[in-house]
Amino acid sequence: MSPLPVRSAHPEPHRAGREGWLRAAVLGANDGILSTAGLVVGVAAADASHAAVITAGVAGVVAGALSMAAGEYVSVSSQRDVERADLALEIRELTANPDAELAELVAIYEGRGLTPDLAHQVATQLTEHGALEAHARDELGLDEARAARPWQAAWASALAFIAGAVLPLGAIWLVPGATERFGATVAVTLVALGLLGAAGAALGGAPRVRGAGRVVLWGILAMAATTAIGTLVGASL
Repeated sequence: MSPLPVRSAHPEPHRAGREGWLRAAVLGANDGILSTAGLVVGVAAADASHAAVITAGVAGVVAGALSMAAGEYVSVSSQRDVERADLALEIRELTANPDAELAELVAIYEGRGLTPDLAHQVATQLTEHGALEAHARDELGLDEARAARPWQAAWASALAFIAGAVLPLGAIWLVPGATERFGATVAVTLVALGLLGAAGAALGGAPRVRGAGRVVLWGILAMAATTAIGTLVGASL
């Protein structure tokens, strides 16, 4: 009879499995909030009509979401291609020269502090259990939980971009009065960026205040820059 699986009495909720979609979602939402806010306040600062500001904002949301999806898909697909190429190479090496591959594992475990005899025992047992899995994890640093997933990253990024962009676009669309719209958009953007930064930091196990502060700072800089550019362009035209 095979032994029962060992269950930890102290389970630890690790976050490593989230990093693929979490990175794409946080990046998408941050870009959706910031780029849309920068676009609409910049166009508004150029004394454009309310309709023109909304049109620019909606076009920016559509283009931005598609751009984020495409960018994430291409980027993560390239990463996945590299992973697959490394695994294919490892399969060939395991087939052609298994003894040398076993020696590589032994050297890796010795480098991590095991004695030569124990390192050889561990390497031998892991090779018998699954040689490719052992080399993928310990030689290449690949883990299935962290494997690149292009479609997951693309959808997470695009949907998060749209969700983030709705906030500044809604503020400048719904609030009456040009000055009030401008102020509301800036306020909504900074609050949204702060909440997003804190949430992303919490999900990733980092300090929330630091996560919120850095995205708010970039939001202020971005909107200040687009407002200045919009004002200059509007004055020159």
